[in-house]
Amino acid sequence: MKRWGLLLLLWGQAALAGCPALLNYTVPGLMGGEINLCQYADQPVLVVNTASHCGFTPQFTQLESLYKQYGPRGLVVIGFPSNDFFQELDKPSEIGAFCQANYGVTFPMASKGHVRGSDAQPFFKALIAATDDAPMWNFHKYLILPGASKVISIGTRTKPDAPEVVDAFVPYLRPIATQSAAPAQP
Repeated sequence: MKRWGLLLLLWGQAALAGCPALLNYTVPGLMGGEINLCQYADQPVLVVNTASHCGFTPQFTQLESLYKQYGPRGLVVIGFPSNDFFQELDKPSEIGAFCQANYGVTFPMASKGHVRGSDAQPFFKALIAATDDAPMWNFHKYLILPGASKVISIGTRTKPDAPEVVDAFVPYLRPIATQSAAPAQP
């Protein structure tokens, strides 16, 4: 029995060793469940603080487009609704319904929380510490490269699909899967 305990302990430590400190967080999901950020340690992750009633809310369209186009190759987009700028709906169900009905959002969304100041979620405090750049408005973005080797802070006015954003994560994506041609029939 001691052998199994030691084996489980070592396996658990090895699993944790693969998770960079920046991603060693589990956050509540918007509609329940949890988002374990460690599961994305080997992928580029685009983190965005969102709001439903902001002039930049249409960026949901570009975020969803990026997720659909590049998600199969490894890009992860995660929305973090926040009312820090007084433009977010009250209830998780309202936020989820708004995002789905208006923008068809399918990427993971965390529960509503603070993204700046002393009340910021621990994950956002870590992002701010890594970049020395706190969100000044909704739709501030952080691009975390695989292994959290680098974190790029991207301002609100930069669209998610801007060339400088896409060019920063594309080199870290899995190659495009190619379909082999079917053998010719005699």
